[in-house]
Amino acid sequence: MPIYEYACNSCRKRVSLLIRNIRNPDTPVCPRCGGRELTRLFSRFAVVKSEESRFERMADPSNFGDLDENDPRSVARWAKRMGKEMGEDVGEDFDQMIEEAAEEGTAAEGGAEDME
Repeated sequence: MPIYEYACNSCRKRVSLLIRNIRNPDTPVCPRCGGRELTRLFSRFAVVKSEESRFERMADPSNFGDLDENDPRSVARWAKRMGKEMGEDVGEDFDQMIEEAAEEGTAAEGGAEDME
């Protein structure tokens, strides 16, 4: 039983619908507005990666091309990218923590420049 995504032409929302019978599907109906004019969309799909392939991808030198270890914001972007690459749920606080660290690092750099 696949789940298909549709765009409702009435309310302009994207909806996901469970199709119970592939061979004889019912006419899809928008669960938000009840509209029957739906356009089927191409859905994204997931590719399962092994832990080993994730580590290999992370070690690829091209992932470090825009990393400036002296720029806290650059390090923050890199940390976010690596967290996503690992596919681990690092928690809701992770992004906030990275942003705060980048801001503190930027503020510290600004303070050091002001002292010169």
